[in-house]
Amino acid sequence: MQKSKVIVICGPTASGKTALSIELAKKINGEIVSSDSMQIYKDMDIGTAKPTVEEMQGIKHYLIGYVSPEERYSVADYKKDAKKVIKEILGKGKMPIIVGGTGLYIDSLIYEIEYQDIKFDEKYRKELEQEAEEKGLEELYKRAKQIDEKAIEKISPTDKKRILRVLEIYHATGKTKTEQEMESRKKEVEFDYQVYALNWDREKLYDRINKRVDIMIEQGLIQEVEQILKKYDKFPTAMQGLGYKEVVDYLNGKYTKEEMIEKIKMETRRYAKRQLTWFRKNKQTKWLNAEDDLQKNINIILKDI
Repeated sequence: MQKSKVIVICGPTASGKTALSIELAKKINGEIVSSDSMQIYKDMDIGTAKPTVEEMQGIKHYLIGYVSPEERYSVADYKKDAKKVIKEILGKGKMPIIVGGTGLYIDSLIYEIEYQDIKFDEKYRKELEQEAEEKGLEELYKRAKQIDEKAIEKISPTDKKRILRVLEIYHATGKTKTEQEMESRKKEVEFDYQVYALNWDREKLYDRINKRVDIMIEQGLIQEVEQILKKYDKFPTAMQGLGYKEVVDYLNGKYTKEEMIEKIKMETRRYAKRQLTWFRKNKQTKWLNAEDDLQKNINIILKDI
């Protein structure tokens, strides 16, 4: 039986995924499924560069702004939700277009990775949080590296959420995250995923990132963070995300405004570099030159499908 086609548009942050996917959706009667681990959260609009209603141009988007920033939302949750939405779009006779830069989310679909529903130990998590606070994240990073060097290669030494995840998975199951993923890839892939990634000259991409951060500050990123901190009783998990934790540190007097802006730019550039490394290891990915005319890239995709 022929599998239904699903298009995937991935690439680093600020690479132009939104513009390309919306133009493509208009041409092929498509609907867009976000694959961004920060855009899933409510109230976090500016710092996650969520497409505005104007930018969406009437194209339906799914999995954007529907989880409370206080909630823990796993890759397993994403995969379940994304699969449900893909089937819904196909059921309407439309083309699903997965769009985003979260490699883990995309891999969960294109490789059909089955994530076990792991019961996490809240006590252990609190111990790790306390240790990070007292001894610094570096100690936990080193420990995670000893446990699962392969997984830690893809994680920044400042990415607290993912470092803790590596330790928690091992604590809960006795298996490393890498071992679990290898075991979980044995299932047949349900859809025919056509994967495209946007490639930029690195300096030009970094320039785009720097400009985007300046625009986010102008649009009111600091005020957005203040409102979120007021709205939610406990400190939202999602506030550990890139761009948000730096603003929180600024509000707590750790940085000046200029230092905070530079820190966001630097961490975002580093993140983009890791995203490119991640997507390059996906052998089925077809790379599009993001500097080419939008229509040229759309024509390449149209020709393939």
